[in-house]
Amino acid sequence: MPERRFLIVRLGSLGDIIHTLPAAAALRDSFPWAQIDWVVESKWRAVLEGNKDLNCVISFDRRQIARVVETVAQLRAAKYSSALDFQSLYKSALLAFLSGAEERLGFDREYAREGLATVLYTRRIHPTGVHKVEHNLALAVAAGAALPAVARFTLPESAEAGEWVDEKLRELGAGDFYVVSPGGGWRSKCWPAERYGALHREISNRMGLRGIVSFGPGEEKLAEAVVVAAGSDTFTPLAMDLPRLMALLRRAKFCVAADTGPLHLASALGTPVVGLFGPTDPARNGPYGGSSIVVRKAEAGETTYKRGASYSAAMLRIEISDVLPAIDRLLERA
Repeated sequence: MPERRFLIVRLGSLGDIIHTLPAAAALRDSFPWAQIDWVVESKWRAVLEGNKDLNCVISFDRRQIARVVETVAQLRAAKYSSALDFQSLYKSALLAFLSGAEERLGFDREYAREGLATVLYTRRIHPTGVHKVEHNLALAVAAGAALPAVARFTLPESAEAGEWVDEKLRELGAGDFYVVSPGGGWRSKCWPAERYGALHREISNRMGLRGIVSFGPGEEKLAEAVVVAAGSDTFTPLAMDLPRLMALLRRAKFCVAADTGPLHLASALGTPVVGLFGPTDPARNGPYGGSSIVVRKAEAGETTYKRGASYSAAMLRIEISDVLPAIDRLLERA
């Protein structure tokens, strides 16, 4: 049989990339000698670097036309036998098409986020299962991979990042600690800053744990608001790149966050998590594998995947008194 050459197209975002990792692992386990490359937006590249399931990580930046042309030329030169589009958007389907791969697999029009993008595929798959991880595995199986008994998330640690985090923890005098991640791309999926602050006061009083607030670019004011709301010197904001965030989450006792990338990253790393869910369905988009508890108080008809610019009623129904017992149950399990 000719050598298989696979191109994975999943440009972003962080949580979606995490949920695609088991599909890449299934391809590698089924085709040990295959070429398996992944094209991803430049800002998420660090999540994939050092991943032994991949031969090459290819950066994509649609804002720089010259770079786009270079990326397409690199894809075409690889002569892929199969391109798998896990994103089902016009831009991702077009990249799969422009790669020149003889076979282009994607989800069918009923499932795809941008249905017309499916005309660029040679094969269209209606996924099985409930969770996004299972949907992505269905696409890998359609490409010839065997369905794994257990989903595998490959997330190697950078030595530099680990050393940086260890030094920061020494500076803080932190023994056991936990992480909150209050940010997110959709405000409607987020929990208010003042509630994270109030949650820390309770955790600090009851458990004596230091809290660390992780935040990304543009979220500095949000992190500051969380710390101010806590009114405690045991709640520390830390700005980190992705490798350092991964190293921090690995060392955390647990993580509390809404349906955002850091929650799914923590879960994939094996860190116990409490997920706060509002408009999105945790059966489809929740933490996968590992030790996790989900808090959700959405009412009938409130499940939606449309971006919202303000806090949703479903998220505002979640009180501190809902989250603390979830943390207790999580730690009892651990």
